[in-house]
Amino acid sequence: MKRILGVLAALVLTTTVAAPAAQAAPAGHLDPRPSTTKLAFELQKLHWLSHGRVQVGKIGRSNEGRPVWHAKVGTGPLRILYVTQQHGDEPLGTPAALEFLRQVGTGDASWQRKLRSQVTVDIVVRANPDGHERDWRFNYAPDADPEYGEKGKGYDINRYHDPAVAPAGNPATEAGLVQRHFAAFKPSIVVDYHMQGRYRGDDGREITASALWPTHPDVKPADVGFAKQLTVVAQRAMDAGGGNVSQYPGGDYEGIARNGYGLLGTGSVLIELSDMGPEHEQAQIRSALAAMLAIAKSAGDGSVKEIDPAAAEQIPPRGAPID
Repeated sequence: MKRILGVLAALVLTTTVAAPAAQAAPAGHLDPRPSTTKLAFELQKLHWLSHGRVQVGKIGRSNEGRPVWHAKVGTGPLRILYVTQQHGDEPLGTPAALEFLRQVGTGDASWQRKLRSQVTVDIVVRANPDGHERDWRFNYAPDADPEYGEKGKGYDINRYHDPAVAPAGNPATEAGLVQRHFAAFKPSIVVDYHMQGRYRGDDGREITASALWPTHPDVKPADVGFAKQLTVVAQRAMDAGGGNVSQYPGGDYEGIARNGYGLLGTGSVLIELSDMGPEHEQAQIRSALAAMLAIAKSAGDGSVKEIDPAAAEQIPPRGAPID
């Protein structure tokens, strides 16, 4: 890490920082799978280039001792938590998060200042670094025989957010870290970014992403309604960029983050980007970015409340898998 920070310092001191308007312009090619080292470098670089507006830290360490990073931007009263890469082999939400932090945190245009004054967005960037290293779904707990996961590999982190289980007693280490971070941050909105296979809708078009709100029966109706409004915001933003978003056919188990944090009184949303192959990765990253920006902006200015929650029910079902 010392070497990374030294290189970063040299970069900042020898590079002319772009004008604020240019900083918010879309970046070029985004690394779809930044390495563990590169992720740390990029987060620290954002901290420097934003003059501290992007705050970077660790919520803890994985079972193998890797940092589980988080980054926060904004000082507004409405708190939003984004989580990426709970499943190690579902990477594209992570580069979208880095680009969100860059666009919101490193410029000083009027829209950026306004958004930062309205919301505080905290992102757990790559919740499962050990799974990322192995390119598999689970964390690394080879001695475990998990109810949800795979013996000899580890836990499926996104089945261990049950509010009835305290972080200290959570067998899935990284899920416990997210639980503890949630309790400290106290967000009103939680959005969890994943990836799915390839599917086709009933109209024959390929599905680019799926989304869903909490479906556990004990989530308060008002929180379900809020999550549905947020889901519609995400769907419209992704569809406007050429996407085709469907309803995700998810279950009601309380350990799924979408349900667990809904039970804790938030607007909780799942977004699943379709794994459409390397040629579509940049478009999929930008689709996730569009959802992140749209949710933050609409929540910050209150326009999300103008959406009819019933519109979420009109999002078409996912359809059949593509071989």
